[in-house]
Amino acid sequence: MNSNSLQSVTSLNNQIKSLLESTFVYVHVEGEVSRFTYHGSGHLYFTLKDKNSSISCVMFRGNNKKMKFQLEEGMQVVISGSISLYVPRGSYQLNCISIEPSGSGALAKAYEQLKEKLRGMGYFDEANKKEIPRYIKSIALVTSATGAALQDMLRVANKRWPLVKVKVLDTIVQGENSGINIAKNIAYADKLDVDVIVTGRGGGSIEDLWGFNEEVVADAIYRAKTPIVSAVGHEIDYVISDFVADLRAPTPSAAMEMILPDKNELLMSIDGMIEQLQRFYARAISTKSMDLQNLKNEFQRYSFSQKTHLMQREIDILKNLYRAKLSSILEEKNLKTSSLFEKLRFAYRQNITRKEQALEGTKESLLSKNPTLGLNESYAQVVKNDKKIQPEKLKLDDIFELQTVKTVITSRVLDIENL
Repeated sequence: MNSNSLQSVTSLNNQIKSLLESTFVYVHVEGEVSRFTYHGSGHLYFTLKDKNSSISCVMFRGNNKKMKFQLEEGMQVVISGSISLYVPRGSYQLNCISIEPSGSGALAKAYEQLKEKLRGMGYFDEANKKEIPRYIKSIALVTSATGAALQDMLRVANKRWPLVKVKVLDTIVQGENSGINIAKNIAYADKLDVDVIVTGRGGGSIEDLWGFNEEVVADAIYRAKTPIVSAVGHEIDYVISDFVADLRAPTPSAAMEMILPDKNELLMSIDGMIEQLQRFYARAISTKSMDLQNLKNEFQRYSFSQKTHLMQREIDILKNLYRAKLSSILEEKNLKTSSLFEKLRFAYRQNITRKEQALEGTKESLLSKNPTLGLNESYAQVVKNDKKIQPEKLKLDDIFELQTVKTVITSRVLDIENL
Protein backbone atom coordinates (compact mmCIF):
# COMPACT_ATOMS: atom_id res chain seq x y z
CA MET A 1 0.00 0.00 0.00
CA ASN A 2 1.32 3.32 -1.03
CA SER A 3 1.69 5.57 1.97
CA ASN A 4 0.93 8.50 -0.31
CA SER A 5 -2.68 7.17 -0.73
CA LEU A 6 -3.32 7.14 3.02
CA GLN A 7 -5.54 9.87 4.44
CA SER A 8 -6.97 10.72 7.78
CA VAL A 9 -10.50 10.05 8.89
CA THR A 10 -11.14 13.73 8.99
CA SER A 11 -9.90 14.11 5.44
CA LEU A 12 -12.16 11.31 4.27
CA ASN A 13 -15.14 12.71 6.07
CA ASN A 14 -14.45 16.11 4.56
CA GLN A 15 -14.36 14.59 1.09
CA ILE A 16 -17.58 12.74 1.71
CA LYS A 17 -19.12 15.93 3.14
CA SER A 18 -18.09 17.87 0.03
CA LEU A 19 -19.47 15.17 -2.23
CA LEU A 20 -22.77 14.81 -0.38
CA GLU A 21 -23.45 18.50 0.08
CA SER A 22 -22.62 19.30 -3.54
CA THR A 23 -24.72 16.43 -4.84
CA PHE A 24 -27.79 16.79 -2.59
CA VAL A 25 -28.03 20.57 -2.50
CA TYR A 26 -31.85 20.70 -2.28
CA VAL A 27 -34.07 17.68 -1.66
CA HIS A 28 -37.73 16.98 -0.84
CA VAL A 29 -38.30 14.00 1.40
CA GLU A 30 -41.53 12.61 2.89
CA GLY A 31 -41.59 10.44 5.96
CA GLU A 32 -42.78 9.91 9.54
CA VAL A 33 -41.46 11.96 12.45
CA SER A 34 -39.89 9.99 15.30
CA ARG A 35 -37.99 10.84 18.50
CA PHE A 36 -38.08 14.62 18.05
CA THR A 37 -36.35 16.87 20.56
CA TYR A 38 -36.49 20.64 21.02
CA HIS A 39 -33.05 21.61 22.26
CA GLY A 40 -32.47 24.49 24.65
CA SER A 41 -30.47 26.21 21.95
CA GLY A 42 -33.60 26.42 19.82
CA HIS A 43 -32.53 23.68 17.40
CA LEU A 44 -34.87 20.81 16.54
CA TYR A 45 -33.58 17.23 16.27
CA PHE A 46 -35.62 14.22 15.11
CA THR A 47 -35.59 11.11 12.93
CA LEU A 48 -37.47 10.82 9.66
CA LYS A 49 -38.37 7.27 8.71
CA ASP A 50 -40.42 5.17 6.40
CA LYS A 51 -41.21 1.47 6.39
CA ASN A 52 -37.64 0.34 5.65
CA SER A 53 -35.16 3.04 6.73
CA SER A 54 -34.56 6.26 8.60
CA ILE A 55 -32.45 9.41 8.48
CA SER A 56 -31.38 11.88 11.16
CA CYS A 57 -32.71 15.39 10.75
CA VAL A 58 -31.91 18.79 12.22
CA MET A 59 -33.64 22.12 11.89
CA PHE A 60 -31.59 24.98 13.21
CA ARG A 61 -33.08 27.73 15.29
CA GLY A 62 -33.42 30.28 12.48
CA ASN A 63 -35.59 27.98 10.41
CA ASN A 64 -37.32 26.47 13.43
CA LYS A 65 -38.65 29.88 14.52
CA LYS A 66 -40.48 30.17 11.20
CA MET A 67 -42.50 27.00 11.75
CA LYS A 68 -46.20 27.63 12.29
CA PHE A 69 -46.97 24.25 13.85
CA GLN A 70 -45.34 21.80 16.25
CA LEU A 71 -44.06 18.37 15.32
CA GLU A 72 -45.86 15.42 16.81
CA GLU A 73 -44.72 11.81 17.14
CA GLY A 74 -45.81 9.83 14.12
CA MET A 75 -46.70 12.87 12.04
CA GLN A 76 -46.28 12.50 8.27
CA VAL A 77 -44.33 15.46 6.88
CA VAL A 78 -42.68 16.72 3.72
CA ILE A 79 -39.24 18.22 4.32
CA SER A 80 -37.32 20.57 2.08
CA GLY A 81 -33.60 20.84 2.78
CA SER A 82 -30.11 19.59 2.00
CA ILE A 83 -27.81 16.77 3.05
CA SER A 84 -24.94 17.66 5.36
CA LEU A 85 -22.29 15.61 7.11
CA TYR A 86 -21.13 16.16 10.66
CA VAL A 87 -17.38 15.60 10.26
CA PRO A 88 -16.46 14.77 13.91
CA ARG A 89 -18.79 11.76 13.92
CA GLY A 90 -18.81 10.99 10.25
CA SER A 91 -22.60 10.95 10.28
CA TYR A 92 -24.78 12.60 7.74
CA GLN A 93 -28.14 14.22 8.34
CA LEU A 94 -30.92 16.05 6.60
CA ASN A 95 -30.63 19.80 7.26
CA CYS A 96 -34.27 20.94 7.21
CA ILE A 97 -35.12 24.32 5.76
CA SER A 98 -38.92 23.91 5.87
CA ILE A 99 -41.37 21.26 7.06
CA GLU A 100 -44.94 20.84 5.83
CA PRO A 101 -47.49 18.34 7.10
CA SER A 102 -48.34 15.75 4.47
CA GLY A 103 -51.75 16.22 2.89
CA SER A 104 -52.32 19.73 4.38
CA GLY A 105 -50.47 23.00 4.69
CA ALA A 106 -48.35 23.94 7.65
CA LEU A 107 -50.63 26.82 8.51
CA ALA A 108 -53.69 24.59 8.50
CA LYS A 109 -51.95 22.14 10.80
CA ALA A 110 -50.73 24.88 13.08
CA TYR A 111 -54.26 26.28 13.19
CA GLU A 112 -55.77 22.96 14.24
CA GLN A 113 -53.05 22.31 16.80
CA LEU A 114 -53.41 25.69 18.47
CA LYS A 115 -57.18 25.46 18.38
CA GLU A 116 -57.15 22.13 20.23
CA LYS A 117 -54.59 23.39 22.70
CA LEU A 118 -56.56 26.50 23.58
CA ARG A 119 -59.81 24.53 23.76
CA GLY A 120 -58.21 22.26 26.33
CA MET A 121 -57.07 25.29 28.32
CA GLY A 122 -60.65 26.63 28.49
CA TYR A 123 -60.02 29.65 26.24
CA PHE A 124 -63.23 28.95 24.28
CA ASP A 125 -65.53 28.21 27.24
CA GLU A 126 -68.79 30.17 27.24
CA ALA A 127 -68.46 30.65 30.99
CA ASN A 128 -65.45 32.88 30.33
CA LYS A 129 -67.24 35.09 27.81
CA LYS A 130 -67.92 38.67 28.90
CA GLU A 131 -71.21 40.36 28.10
CA ILE A 132 -71.22 43.13 25.51
CA PRO A 133 -72.87 46.29 26.95
CA ARG A 134 -76.23 47.16 25.42
CA TYR A 135 -75.44 50.84 25.04
CA ILE A 136 -71.80 51.52 24.22
CA LYS A 137 -70.21 54.89 24.93
CA SER A 138 -66.69 54.19 23.69
CA ILE A 139 -64.87 51.68 21.46
CA ALA A 140 -61.21 50.94 20.83
CA LEU A 141 -60.50 49.69 17.30
CA VAL A 142 -57.38 47.54 17.05
CA THR A 143 -56.84 47.58 13.30
CA SER A 144 -54.82 49.21 10.56
CA ALA A 145 -55.37 52.96 10.36
CA THR A 146 -54.97 52.80 6.57
CA GLY A 147 -57.15 49.77 5.91
CA ALA A 148 -60.56 49.79 4.24
CA ALA A 149 -61.95 47.87 7.22
CA LEU A 150 -61.47 50.91 9.47
CA GLN A 151 -63.40 53.19 7.13
CA ASP A 152 -66.22 50.63 6.91
CA MET A 153 -66.42 50.41 10.71
CA LEU A 154 -66.37 54.19 11.16
CA ARG A 155 -69.06 54.65 8.50
CA VAL A 156 -71.39 52.11 10.11
CA ALA A 157 -70.71 53.46 13.60
CA ASN A 158 -71.50 57.03 12.55
CA LYS A 159 -74.67 55.91 10.82
CA ARG A 160 -75.98 53.73 13.62
CA TRP A 161 -74.77 55.43 16.81
CA PRO A 162 -73.05 58.83 16.35
CA LEU A 163 -72.74 59.24 20.12
CA VAL A 164 -70.06 56.56 20.38
CA LYS A 165 -66.47 57.69 20.95
CA VAL A 166 -63.99 55.76 18.79
CA LYS A 167 -60.30 55.35 19.61
CA VAL A 168 -58.22 53.91 16.78
CA LEU A 169 -55.03 52.02 17.65
CA ASP A 170 -53.04 51.74 14.44
CA THR A 171 -52.01 48.08 14.29
CA ILE A 172 -49.95 45.86 12.03
CA VAL A 173 -52.49 43.24 10.96
CA GLN A 174 -50.42 41.36 8.35
CA GLY A 175 -46.91 40.03 8.20
CA GLU A 176 -44.36 38.33 10.38
CA ASN A 177 -44.68 40.54 13.48
CA SER A 178 -48.40 41.22 13.17
CA GLY A 179 -49.40 38.84 16.01
CA ILE A 180 -47.09 40.54 18.51
CA ASN A 181 -48.35 44.00 17.50
CA ILE A 182 -52.00 42.94 17.68
CA ALA A 183 -51.49 41.47 21.17
CA LYS A 184 -49.63 44.58 22.32
CA ASN A 185 -52.39 46.93 21.18
CA ILE A 186 -55.11 44.74 22.72
CA ALA A 187 -53.33 44.95 26.07
CA TYR A 188 -53.01 48.72 25.66
CA ALA A 189 -56.66 49.14 24.68
CA ASP A 190 -57.66 47.15 27.77
CA LYS A 191 -56.25 49.99 29.90
CA LEU A 192 -58.17 52.77 28.11
CA ASP A 193 -61.40 52.25 30.06
CA VAL A 194 -63.51 51.73 26.94
CA ASP A 195 -66.70 49.68 26.81
CA VAL A 196 -65.63 47.35 23.97
CA ILE A 197 -62.52 46.47 21.98
CA VAL A 198 -62.93 45.49 18.32
CA THR A 199 -59.94 43.82 16.70
CA GLY A 200 -59.92 42.87 13.05
CA ARG A 201 -59.15 43.55 9.44
CA GLY A 202 -60.54 42.94 5.97
CA GLY A 203 -60.39 39.71 4.01
CA GLY A 204 -57.33 37.95 2.65
CA SER A 205 -55.54 34.63 2.37
CA ILE A 206 -54.80 32.46 5.39
CA GLU A 207 -51.29 33.87 5.35
CA ASP A 208 -52.69 37.43 5.42
CA LEU A 209 -54.94 36.63 8.37
CA TRP A 210 -52.38 34.57 10.24
CA GLY A 211 -51.57 37.23 12.84
CA PHE A 212 -55.00 36.55 14.39
CA ASN A 213 -54.17 32.83 14.61
CA GLU A 214 -51.17 33.26 16.88
CA GLU A 215 -51.17 32.16 20.50
CA VAL A 216 -49.91 35.52 21.74
CA VAL A 217 -53.09 37.16 20.39
CA ALA A 218 -55.28 34.48 21.98
CA ASP A 219 -53.54 35.09 25.33
CA ALA A 220 -54.08 38.86 25.09
CA ILE A 221 -57.80 38.43 24.32
CA TYR A 222 -58.30 35.87 27.09
CA ARG A 223 -56.58 38.02 29.73
CA ALA A 224 -58.32 41.26 28.81
CA LYS A 225 -60.90 42.64 31.26
CA THR A 226 -62.72 44.56 28.50
CA PRO A 227 -65.19 42.69 26.25
CA ILE A 228 -63.58 41.98 22.87
CA VAL A 229 -65.16 41.47 19.44
CA SER A 230 -63.18 39.60 16.78
CA ALA A 231 -64.01 40.86 13.27
CA VAL A 232 -61.50 39.33 10.87
CA GLY A 233 -61.87 38.78 7.12
CA HIS A 234 -65.10 37.65 5.49
CA GLU A 235 -67.96 35.55 6.84
CA ILE A 236 -66.32 32.28 5.72
CA ASP A 237 -63.03 33.11 7.44
CA TYR A 238 -62.51 31.71 10.94
CA VAL A 239 -59.42 32.55 12.97
CA ILE A 240 -58.34 31.65 16.51
CA SER A 241 -59.29 35.10 17.82
CA ASP A 242 -62.91 34.38 16.79
CA PHE A 243 -63.12 31.50 19.27
CA VAL A 244 -61.40 33.27 22.17
CA ALA A 245 -63.17 36.63 21.80
CA ASP A 246 -66.40 37.38 23.63
CA LEU A 247 -68.18 37.87 20.29
CA ARG A 248 -67.33 36.88 16.73
CA ALA A 249 -68.44 39.12 13.86
CA PRO A 250 -68.37 37.86 10.27
CA THR A 251 -66.92 41.16 8.98
CA PRO A 252 -65.61 44.40 10.51
CA SER A 253 -68.67 46.39 9.42
CA ALA A 254 -70.95 43.64 10.76
CA ALA A 255 -69.23 44.03 14.12
CA MET A 256 -70.46 47.63 14.34
CA GLU A 257 -73.97 46.57 13.36
CA MET A 258 -73.98 43.82 15.99
CA ILE A 259 -72.75 45.82 18.98
CA LEU A 260 -74.09 49.33 18.31
CA PRO A 261 -77.80 50.14 18.58
CA ASP A 262 -79.53 51.67 15.58
CA LYS A 263 -80.37 55.27 16.44
CA ASN A 264 -83.47 55.17 14.19
CA GLU A 265 -84.79 52.02 15.84
CA LEU A 266 -84.01 53.51 19.22
CA LEU A 267 -85.84 56.74 18.35
CA MET A 268 -88.84 54.71 17.20
CA SER A 269 -88.62 52.67 20.37
CA ILE A 270 -88.45 55.87 22.43
CA ASP A 271 -91.52 57.21 20.58
CA GLY A 272 -93.33 53.98 21.37
CA MET A 273 -92.27 54.15 25.00
CA ILE A 274 -93.40 57.79 25.20
CA GLU A 275 -96.81 56.82 23.83
CA GLN A 276 -97.03 53.92 26.26
CA LEU A 277 -95.90 56.22 29.06
CA GLN A 278 -98.49 58.81 28.10
CA ARG A 279 -101.23 56.17 28.01
CA PHE A 280 -100.01 54.79 31.29
CA TYR A 281 -99.99 58.19 32.95
CA ALA A 282 -103.38 59.06 31.43
CA ARG A 283 -104.83 55.86 32.91
CA ALA A 284 -102.97 56.45 36.14
CA ILE A 285 -104.17 60.06 36.38
CA SER A 286 -107.73 59.00 35.59
CA THR A 287 -107.60 56.26 38.18
CA LYS A 288 -105.99 58.52 40.75
CA SER A 289 -108.55 61.25 39.98
CA MET A 290 -111.36 58.80 40.63
CA ASP A 291 -109.63 57.62 43.78
CA LEU A 292 -109.15 61.23 44.84
CA GLN A 293 -112.81 62.03 44.18
CA ASN A 294 -113.85 58.96 46.16
CA LEU A 295 -111.54 60.00 48.97
CA LYS A 296 -112.98 63.51 48.79
CA ASN A 297 -116.49 62.12 49.00
CA GLU A 298 -115.46 59.86 51.85
CA PHE A 299 -113.78 62.79 53.55
CA GLN A 300 -116.86 64.92 53.13
CA ARG A 301 -118.98 62.06 54.39
CA TYR A 302 -116.83 61.59 57.45
CA SER A 303 -115.53 65.14 57.87
CA PHE A 304 -116.00 67.05 61.10
CA SER A 305 -118.51 69.43 59.54
CA GLN A 306 -120.43 66.51 58.04
CA LYS A 307 -120.34 64.65 61.31
CA THR A 308 -121.45 67.87 63.06
CA HIS A 309 -124.24 68.27 60.53
CA LEU A 310 -125.34 64.68 60.99
CA MET A 311 -125.16 65.02 64.73
CA GLN A 312 -127.12 68.26 64.54
CA ARG A 313 -129.75 66.50 62.48
CA GLU A 314 -129.88 63.70 65.01
CA ILE A 315 -130.12 66.28 67.77
CA ASP A 316 -132.94 68.07 65.92
CA ILE A 317 -134.72 64.78 65.41
CA LEU A 318 -134.25 63.88 69.05
CA LYS A 319 -135.39 67.36 70.05
CA ASN A 320 -138.49 67.03 67.91
CA LEU A 321 -139.11 63.56 69.29
CA TYR A 322 -138.50 64.91 72.78
CA ARG A 323 -140.83 67.84 72.21
CA ALA A 324 -143.46 65.58 70.73
CA LYS A 325 -143.08 63.17 73.59
CA LEU A 326 -143.05 66.01 76.09
CA SER A 327 -146.10 67.56 74.44
CA SER A 328 -147.82 64.22 74.60
CA ILE A 329 -146.81 63.78 78.22
CA LEU A 330 -147.79 67.36 79.03
CA GLU A 331 -151.07 66.96 77.25
CA GLU A 332 -151.67 63.74 79.13
CA LYS A 333 -150.54 65.36 82.36
CA ASN A 334 -152.64 68.43 81.58
CA LEU A 335 -155.65 66.24 81.18
CA LYS A 336 -154.80 64.48 84.40
CA THR A 337 -153.93 67.79 86.04
CA SER A 338 -157.20 69.35 84.91
CA SER A 339 -159.08 66.45 86.36
CA LEU A 340 -157.02 66.54 89.51
CA PHE A 341 -157.33 70.31 89.65
CA GLU A 342 -161.06 70.06 89.47
CA LYS A 343 -161.00 67.38 92.11
CA LEU A 344 -158.53 69.42 94.15
CA ARG A 345 -160.57 72.55 93.75
CA PHE A 346 -163.67 70.70 94.72
CA ALA A 347 -161.87 69.12 97.68
CA TYR A 348 -160.32 72.51 98.48
CA ARG A 349 -163.70 74.15 98.49
CA GLN A 350 -165.09 71.41 100.63
CA ASN A 351 -162.10 71.67 102.94
CA ILE A 352 -162.37 75.47 103.05
CA THR A 353 -166.00 75.15 103.80
CA ARG A 354 -165.27 72.68 106.58
CA LYS A 355 -162.42 74.83 107.85
CA GLU A 356 -164.56 77.93 107.73
CA GLN A 357 -167.24 76.10 109.63
CA ALA A 358 -164.63 74.76 112.09
CA LEU A 359 -163.13 78.23 112.37
CA GLU A 360 -166.49 79.75 113.12
CA GLY A 361 -167.06 77.09 115.70
CA THR A 362 -163.60 77.71 117.19
CA LYS A 363 -164.15 81.45 117.09
CA GLU A 364 -167.38 81.12 118.86
CA SER A 365 -165.77 78.77 121.35
CA LEU A 366 -162.84 81.15 121.79
CA LEU A 367 -165.01 84.09 122.18
CA SER A 368 -166.96 82.24 124.75
CA LYS A 369 -163.73 81.59 126.63
CA ASN A 370 -162.14 85.05 126.21
CA PRO A 371 -161.01 86.27 129.63
CA THR A 372 -161.68 89.79 128.59
CA LEU A 373 -165.26 89.15 128.14
CA GLY A 374 -167.16 90.74 130.96
CA LEU A 375 -164.23 92.88 132.04
CA ASN A 376 -164.12 96.54 131.67
CA GLU A 377 -162.00 98.31 129.29
CA SER A 378 -159.37 98.99 132.00
CA TYR A 379 -158.29 95.39 132.01
CA ALA A 380 -154.70 94.76 130.84
CA GLN A 381 -152.36 91.77 130.87
CA VAL A 382 -148.68 91.84 131.83
CA VAL A 383 -146.28 90.51 129.14
CA LYS A 384 -142.52 90.07 129.58
CA ASN A 385 -140.39 88.81 126.77
CA ASP A 386 -143.49 88.08 124.69
CA LYS A 387 -144.87 85.90 127.48
CA LYS A 388 -147.63 86.58 129.87
CA ILE A 389 -146.40 86.84 133.43
CA GLN A 390 -148.02 87.36 136.77
CA PRO A 391 -147.29 90.78 138.17
CA GLU A 392 -146.01 89.19 141.40
CA LYS A 393 -143.06 87.73 139.47
CA LEU A 394 -141.76 91.05 138.18
CA LYS A 395 -138.60 92.46 139.74
CA LEU A 396 -137.21 95.91 140.03
CA ASP A 397 -136.16 97.44 136.68
CA ASP A 398 -137.82 94.67 134.64
CA ILE A 399 -139.20 95.87 131.33
CA PHE A 400 -142.70 94.65 130.60
CA GLU A 401 -145.76 95.49 128.55
CA LEU A 402 -149.28 96.19 129.50
CA GLN A 403 -151.56 94.97 126.78
CA THR A 404 -155.20 95.77 126.40
CA VAL A 405 -157.49 94.98 123.61
CA LYS A 406 -156.67 98.24 121.97
CA THR A 407 -153.36 99.37 123.48
CA VAL A 408 -149.81 98.17 124.34
CA ILE A 409 -147.81 100.09 126.96
CA THR A 410 -144.11 99.44 127.64
CA SER A 411 -143.19 100.03 131.34
CA ARG A 412 -140.40 99.48 133.90
CA VAL A 413 -140.77 98.27 137.48
CA LEU A 414 -139.82 101.10 139.75
CA ASP A 415 -141.18 99.82 143.03
CA ILE A 416 -142.77 96.70 144.34
CA GLU A 417 -145.26 96.45 147.27
CA ASN A 418 -146.63 93.22 148.43
CA LEU A 419 -150.27 93.40 149.65
